Amino acid sequence: MEFLHITVREMEEKDLPAVLEVENLCFKKPWEKKDFLYEMHENAYSNPWVIELGNNDESIVSVVGFCIYWQTFDSATICQIAVHPTLQRKQLGSVMMDEIITDCYAKKVQTLTLEVRKSNLKAINFYKKHGFNEVVVKPHYYEDGEDAIYMMRKVDLTF
Repeated sequence: MEFLHITVREMEEKDLPAVLEVENLCFKKPWEKKDFLYEMHENAYSNPWVIELGNNDESIVSVVGFCIYWQTFDSATICQIAVHPTLQRKQLGSVMMDEIITDCYAKKVQTLTLEVRKSNLKAINFYKKHGFNEVVVKPHYYEDGEDAIYMMRKVDLTF
């Protein structure tokens, strides 16, 4: 069966089993269910979204990735963005990133930032492809002592 529809929408509690699966497959120190519930219901700055695939009659719909970004005034920070490992490098992350940028633009956000593990070259290249530039290295940023690269891009609709 071929999936034909890609949808990016707000995260709902029903999405959490799939979101947690992707989270656990993609991150060294995964968030727990309570962390996602906090982002969905308590953090006023949070924008939690999912990306789902559906077949043409919508009889099968699957959440295959998610993102969370925080907006404060005219800046935003991507906290989490992930696609199921079996579906990476199929442009789904790009669809999600384009939606984040478009949403930020509509909200008059000027800059979009993130931190990424220095060893995560696949992610760094993905972010560079989407207009992010390396700004500074944050030494020992992660709990395991690994450095983070702080990246930033101006928010415009140049994809």
